[in-house]
Amino acid sequence: MGVIRAVCISEKRGTSKKNIHECEVVEGFGLKNDAHGGNWHRQISLLSFEKIKDFKARGGDVVDGDFGENLIVTEIDLKNLPIGTRLKINDVILEVTQIGKECHSHCEIFKKVGDCIMPREGIFTKIICGGYIKEGDKIEVVG
Repeated sequence: MGVIRAVCISEKRGTSKKNIHECEVVEGFGLKNDAHGGNWHRQISLLSFEKIKDFKARGGDVVDGDFGENLIVTEIDLKNLPIGTRLKINDVILEVTQIGKECHSHCEIFKKVGDCIMPREGIFTKIICGGYIKEGDKIEVVG
């Protein structure tokens, strides 16, 4: 079982996400008011706190949301979860739909620090059941 360390959204595409600490999760969309939400397979992105910490230890100067991640979580090996795995946060149920992604033309993080971990370490989910989440909430793999 892991813990939510940050809840991030961006109001416009092409900008870094900002940690808003808590948010409504809208079924069939993603995080309320997030520019990347919508009726598609990448409604919420997740990234490991431990991988971000490693990146910072190598000299990366980043803050929550800089990789475009919606949720930063601890203690779950995200990139090794099979497609179809379900995650539960309170009443919210997420289903893993994609592991990693192609980095589009070297994103802003890559340009700033020479690397971006989201393509290798991030995962994407769709919302099966909506609800409300906040920093400190438990997240668990349920199937």
